[in-house]
This record gives sequence, structure tokens and C-alpha cells, in this order.
Amino acid sequence: MADAQLEAQDDDLDLEPEEDEGPALERDEELSKRKSVRDQLLDLYQEVETGFQNQADRADNNADYWDIYNCKLGGKQFYSGNSKIFVPLVKDAVDARKTRFANQVFPPSGRYVDAISEDGTEPFATLSLLDHYTRKAKVRTEVMPALLVNGDVEGQYSIYVHWQEYERNVTQKVKSPVTVGGLPTGEEVDDIDEQEVTSGCPYVEVIADADLLVLPYTADCLEEVIACGGSVTVLRRWSKSQIKKMAREGEITKAGAQTLLEEMVDDAVAKGQPRTDKPAKMVDAAGIKNARGTKYALVYETWSVVSIRRGERRLCRIYFGGKDNILSCKRNPLWCDLLPVISAPVKKVQGSFKGRSLVEPVAPIQYMANDACNEAMDSAAYALMPIVMTDPNENPRVGSMILSLAAIWETSPKNTQILNFPPIWKEGLEIVSGCKNQIKESLAVNSSMVTQQGTTKLNQAEIAQEQQVDLLTTADAVTVLEHGILTPMLNLFLALDHQYRDDDIFVKQWGPMGTQAKLEKVTPITFDKRYEFIWFGVEQARSQQQIQMQIAAINVMRGIPPDQYAPYKLDLRPALTHIVGSAFGPQLAPLTFKSPEQLMPVMADMENEMLGQGFTVDVHELDDDNLHIQSHMRLLQSNPQSDYALKMQAHIFSHIQQMQRKAMAVGMAQGPMGQLGAPGAPGVPGGAGPGVAGTPRPGAQPMPPKGAQQPPGAIHQDRLQDPSQMPRKMG
Repeated sequence: MADAQLEAQDDDLDLEPEEDEGPALERDEELSKRKSVRDQLLDLYQEVETGFQNQADRADNNADYWDIYNCKLGGKQFYSGNSKIFVPLVKDAVDARKTRFANQVFPPSGRYVDAISEDGTEPFATLSLLDHYTRKAKVRTEVMPALLVNGDVEGQYSIYVHWQEYERNVTQKVKSPVTVGGLPTGEEVDDIDEQEVTSGCPYVEVIADADLLVLPYTADCLEEVIACGGSVTVLRRWSKSQIKKMAREGEITKAGAQTLLEEMVDDAVAKGQPRTDKPAKMVDAAGIKNARGTKYALVYETWSVVSIRRGERRLCRIYFGGKDNILSCKRNPLWCDLLPVISAPVKKVQGSFKGRSLVEPVAPIQYMANDACNEAMDSAAYALMPIVMTDPNENPRVGSMILSLAAIWETSPKNTQILNFPPIWKEGLEIVSGCKNQIKESLAVNSSMVTQQGTTKLNQAEIAQEQQVDLLTTADAVTVLEHGILTPMLNLFLALDHQYRDDDIFVKQWGPMGTQAKLEKVTPITFDKRYEFIWFGVEQARSQQQIQMQIAAINVMRGIPPDQYAPYKLDLRPALTHIVGSAFGPQLAPLTFKSPEQLMPVMADMENEMLGQGFTVDVHELDDDNLHIQSHMRLLQSNPQSDYALKMQAHIFSHIQQMQRKAMAVGMAQGPMGQLGAPGAPGVPGGAGPGVAGTPRPGAQPMPPKGAQQPPGAIHQDRLQDPSQMPRKMG
């Protein structure tokens, strides 16, 4: 047997119990060799196997609901005729919910994350990092649409978060010095350099309900499952190449991998136990056939607390390849010791961890709509063809009465009559329309959520009422996602970043990239210190009306005399930074308000270095313009034909313009006859003050000039109200 008899069958599975003494066990140490641990794992496997058998009926029902969403006719249709039409009523309703909820969770402003800090400051760099990871993990484009559909069809939101690294061999052109006899000649030649680049980011995987088992079934959350000694299991399907890769990397034992390769299965039946293969159904719905034609192995990835030594219990990750084949048992590889599995029901069912499918109540209605539509279409086929009644005794030339263009029937009209089949198809389509309305009502889908509206016209009060109901329905649904899935996902993002990222990362920023790229380095965080990060996308979408009210409140506060709220002092900085952060997100907010550290001038030599790397550097008002111009001119004269010559010239010209502005400001500050204070400045004659044109009156609402149009999405001040109140009925 290769690999030294698979390393003597992994040291003959050292089953002797471990003593209490000894150093702390590492997270990558294999624990399945210990007899006491192995006995616990064998009992745990029996519980997991029984658990999957007990939820087999739920998995089969969910498979039927997926057939409804994928518009596949099944054996639950009563009518079997010529027509084979599936009316996509449930699919349209689920897709409408998916579109609305995804846009609510991910608002157009681009700010998805917020932070609660000890000192009230916002870590814009870390917020940008989390937004960066959200984009890299494709949460908006790939994860969230699939997760929302999974939730409606299966009744459960479930994801798996882990760190994924990618390696690339990058080839680039470099300048290499020319040497003669080992001594540099001062000349450079073009050369090709190849290096390996490794990049990593969190990866989010949507888990099918049939592939997730939580024991006990009655737990309220996954934390309670682990605390009470339960288990969380994800069913994996591994190919031969993946098994070999796991064995090479030490994730599973080589002996267990060899046994698993010998017992590979050909379909979704492993040792006589059926398993609902939801991924194969989805691939088949996409038009890919024989997706599971290759052999694969069913593996249980189980997370549970195990007694690894006497008096020491740890959360472990176990891989089961069969009843007697324990592939691996190691401590939780995550330093934060959190579960990588995040799961929450769409609608909580008291006494059960998993929720009910939203498609389940409307499934019979969908079947009824399909039957009615197919019956109507079969009836329409007869209704479109007329029935000719004739007497064969009075009409001996019946055979010549073939229906064709410009046909002539040589018969008496009294003996021949043309009838039409009754239009029963109209009643059938009316039944389909009634089913559609009921499905939309059951799934809480109103007209404002459907992109294609019908011909029904609503008045202003009805439209406003539908919008209010839509806000309440959407807020209730996306709050489950925010608190149950997305906020824990952000915490895992930070934990993975803290564990796997060692180098500084430059996060994509908006605006000038020169000084910003130098200052907005995101260093590895101190885990779980100072800040608590929460998903803010939902609140951001709701806060448009709130921001308008905050602006109005600030306008009121600034007009109150300070002696009326003494001994307090009005500090608008927290409110202003919150409004700017909510309106523009963590990318633009740092460019709007500069911290004292960011207001420090940059040395001329550092500006030269940044310009040489292709950055556009802004001039600072405290720069010594003459000194900077001299330093930049020396660099420009030494390399007049360089790639950054134009950027250097533009930067020098900006310094010249700033020198002119400073000279003009000094002249204006002295005023006529040496008087200090420029006309028009606040606090001097002619300056702007409360009540003067050009400034809002204290307490005024932020409104455009009379006759102007509000910006898109703005809410009229007369309509600022509690969303839970219904609008006033218009006469």
C-alpha cells in the first residue's frame, strides 16, 4: 500500500486514552485516534444518520416545492390531457419578493455596514473593508438572490462562511540592471519577472435545507444547539479529486480517504439510505443533464462539542465517511471558535428550529391553476374549430366538404348547420386569475412589488396605501435577514480577516487616490475590541425620511440661543457625521469630513514618491509652496520624459495657483485702508446671518426654491408620518 502503508494506517489508530497532563492540544491535531473520542464520534454518527432519516419527508416535500418554482409538472396534477402548460404563478411571486427584498437589503447608496463604538467614532477604513469583502464574496449578485429564493421555497435561510485563497502566477515586465564581472554598469534592460500572488477573501455558500441537520430539532438558535451538546451537520458531496486534495492538505486522514475512494457511489443512494439531491435538481433545471453522472461520496461535516480529554470539552469539526469511517476530528479551525454555519427560519415556528416553506400553503392552488389552464387550452382547441352538422341522406357529397380556402359545398343550407364549441376556456382563465390573486395575497406580494403592472388603475389613496403596506411587509421580512444572517456574517468576516490576513490591504476608495491610499491602510484588526459591526443596509434604505427630519431638527437647534440650554454645549459633529455617513456611505464620508490626522501636510519627498507611482496628489493649504515647487522641479528636470511628467506638471501648476489664492486672500483680509475683515463674511457688515437671504431660517424645512422640482425619492414634508399609520383617504 502506498505512502508507507498509509502511514501504518495512521499509526494504527492510537486508541489509548489520553492523560490529563500535557500541553494544550493544537487546533490541527487529529483527535479521532483517541479511543475515548472515537467512541463519542461513533455514537454521534448514529444520531446524525437517524436525524437525516427523520427529516427525509421534509426534504421530499421541499423537492416538490422546488419543482413548482422551476415550473415542472409532476404527479400531483389531477388533469392529464393534451396540454402540458405550467402557469408560473408561484415563481413570479417569489421572484417579486426576491427583487424587492434584495434591493432593500442592498440600497443604492452602497453603505451596508455600520459600527457601534466605545468613543462614538466610526472606523471608516474597517467599514470600507467589510464592504470590500461583501463585494468580493459576491453577496449581492450571487448569494442574496439564491438565499432569498431558498428561504421562500424551503422556509430556511442557511449559509456557510469560510476563507478562500487564490493563487496566481503573475508575469510582468521589470527593469534589470546590467552587470559586467559582477559590477553594475548603470544601465538597465527590460526583463520578465514571474511571481506567485496569493489573494484571499471570505466565501459565502448557500446551504440547501435538505443538506442541513440541526440536533435537537427544538433548539431556538445554533448557539443553543452547541451549548446543550447538540450537533450541526452539513451534507457534502465530494468527488475523487476533492477527496485526494483534502488528504494531501491533511484535512482528513489518508486511511479514511482510501476507504472512502473504494466505496464511492454512483447516485444519491449511499448504503441503501436515500438522500434528496437538491443541487442536482437545480442543475437539471438549468438545462445541464447528467450533472451527477460522475461518482461522488456523501460525507457528513458535523460540528459538535467533544470531550477531547478528561475535564476538557471543545467544539470540533468531524468528517464522517460512513458508519466506521471517521475521516477526521479536529478542534474548530476558527480562532474565534464560532460556527461557520449561519441559519435562521424565514418565519419562526414555536418549538422548532426550522421554519415552514412559504410555498407549502399555496402549492394546491398552483396545482389547481395548472389543471384549469390545461383544461381551458384543450377546450380552446375545440372552440377554435367549428362543428359542421349535416344529414348524409340529404347530402350525398359529404366527402367533398373539406374545409379549405374558397371551398364550395354542394348541399342545401337547410340540411347543413355550423356550430361552435362553447368557450369554456374563458372560465378556465378566470379560475387561473383567481388563483393568481390568492397566491399573491398568501405570499404578501402587492402590485407595487411586481415590475409589470396590469391594466387596473388605482387612485392616489390606494397607491399610497399599497406603498405603506409594502413598506411594512418588506421591513418585517428583511429584518430577519439583517439580524439572523447578515450581521453574524459580518462578524465572521472580521474573524476570518483577523485570522488569515497578515498584510495591510488597500481598500478601494472614491475620490482622490493619492493621499487617501497612503492614509487608508487597513491593518489587521484587534478582534472583538472597541467596535461592534452590524448590517446597516436595511436601515439605510429606511432612513431617507429620517435624514430629512434630522436635517430639519439641526436647522431648528442652530437657531436656539445658547443660554436656553446652558450649561450644555451644542456639538453637531456626531449628528453631521451620522447624516453624511448614512447619505454617502463609508467611501465618500471620509472625503467629506477630514480627521486631524488627515489634515496634516505631506512632505515634498513623499509627494514625489506618490507622483512617481502614478497617484494624483492634491496640494495642501499648509504646504510651503515655494519649497514644494523647487523639489518637484528638480525631480521633473532629472526625468523630463518619464510617465509621470504630466502629473508632476499639473501638481506644480496647482501649487502656483494656491500661491496666487493665498496672496489674494491676504489682500482681501486687510480690506480697504487696512481694515480687517472682508465684506460679506459672517459677523461683519454685509455678512450672512439668520434671516438673511441665502441662509435658511431657523426651523425651516429643507426645500428647493418655489416652483422647483424635488429630487427623486424625496418625501414631501406634509407626508412625513409614522409608516404604520394608513394615509388619509382622498375624497
